[in-house]
Amino acid sequence: MITAQLNIDKVLYEILESVSDPEIPVLSIVEMGVVRSAIMKDGKVMVEITPTYSGCPAMDVIGDDIKSAFKSKGYDAKVELILSPAWTTDWITTKGRTALEKYGIASPLDAIADKEALLGNKKVVKCPQCGSLDTKLVSQFGSTACKAFFQCEACLEPFDYFKCLK
Repeated sequence: MITAQLNIDKVLYEILESVSDPEIPVLSIVEMGVVRSAIMKDGKVMVEITPTYSGCPAMDVIGDDIKSAFKSKGYDAKVELILSPAWTTDWITTKGRTALEKYGIASPLDAIADKEALLGNKKVVKCPQCGSLDTKLVSQFGSTACKAFFQCEACLEPFDYFKCLK
């Protein structure tokens, strides 16, 4: 899906898929949707990435990890930060959403449901542990700025919910 959308060479794509998101290590940066393009130009790999939000502290680490991954395969890489268009949770791949839930983080909802959940108006965030919708908002701010903190009232487990960003 994303390779066709971004038109990334298979070899470059596979290397980028090996780079984990430093805040959610079960996701690759490709699954997270931060890779915008990767091309070979004059013998150097040029990679464009978009932060999940402005000021995301993980972007420097991601850039370094991309360079290291390509260097380990014999390529020199340059990473450029692209701010427009802004990243959206729509860019998280289906595989990435599944990995989030298996890791214990509820996947982002659509913008309307997200607002209802974050205001505590509706129980629409599914517990990644037991699948119940009987969950409650504990805090609009979770372990990172892009997450909120919830608790399941069925299994009593706390969990992060990845906020919808559009």
